[in-house]
Amino acid sequence: MTPSGPKNQLHLLRIAPDTMHLCNSLKNADYQVQPLSQSVIIILRHYLRGATEMKEGKRTPFKEKPLRYPGQSLDDDIQRLLDKMDESLFVPFMLALLAFMEWGRWYFKSAVSLGTAILFSLFAIAVSTWTAVRIRRLRQMKRQLTLGRDGEQVVGQCLEELRAKGYRVLHDIVVKDFNIDHVVIAPTGIFTIETKTVSKPLRGETVISFDGEKTLINGMKPDRDPLIQARSQASWIRDFLKSSLGRTFPVRPVVVFPGWFVKGTPTCSDVWVLNEKALPAFIEQEPTVLGTDDLQAVTFQISQHIRAQ
Repeated sequence: MTPSGPKNQLHLLRIAPDTMHLCNSLKNADYQVQPLSQSVIIILRHYLRGATEMKEGKRTPFKEKPLRYPGQSLDDDIQRLLDKMDESLFVPFMLALLAFMEWGRWYFKSAVSLGTAILFSLFAIAVSTWTAVRIRRLRQMKRQLTLGRDGEQVVGQCLEELRAKGYRVLHDIVVKDFNIDHVVIAPTGIFTIETKTVSKPLRGETVISFDGEKTLINGMKPDRDPLIQARSQASWIRDFLKSSLGRTFPVRPVVVFPGWFVKGTPTCSDVWVLNEKALPAFIEQEPTVLGTDDLQAVTFQISQHIRAQ
């Protein structure tokens, strides 16, 4: 994924020569409105050039899309937030530039009043303040998304030891209204994994408790019931495989809280609630229910769905 920061730095470097030209033109006492509008258009053209350039006559060397990696959906959301931050900075920058130019015209006795320069400045300050508040809110959202992405990557790394034993591991299966963080296709069954990354308090108890019916985080109910999410994801995979392969496969929903101590995981429950370190052992200890042909068929169908998104 290409970060947006360096691209915008490149755009600013392209803008810089035109900006210096505009500043130097303020020394001319006969400065008129028309050069101002032309210069703004020049700056806009340079800023948008990177977004409008397209390479023609090229195609990807790959015959099919690659499979997705852990946390890719959250990575995409983070990138969109970064793009919004960059876009938010452009308008205040342009308004500040215009205010600076109006002050220059007033200073060099051009046809502009002091009130106009002050008005431009106040407007630029107001928009900059609003932008600062918006960027702060976007940064808070980014921290939450980054936490969730890191949790999915931690769980994905723990599942890699199963891949070394011949198990199939797929990540970030995107469905219409949700995504499934991980799917493990093993001789012991099919497991859909919902990752819940929760920040820990600096002090006090840090325990996830599960009694087979409800999950508590330090004795408190979570905002959204992870058991309902996990069951709906397992149900979707079960229905998807039945429609594509004509068979009903055993699918186990799992909720993983990476980095937490999980107390009480009843084996009689249809949902497992674990931390990432216990997950591989729980999967391996189940009885064998799928053959090699089943593993290949299930993996192929889910992989094709991932690539079709």
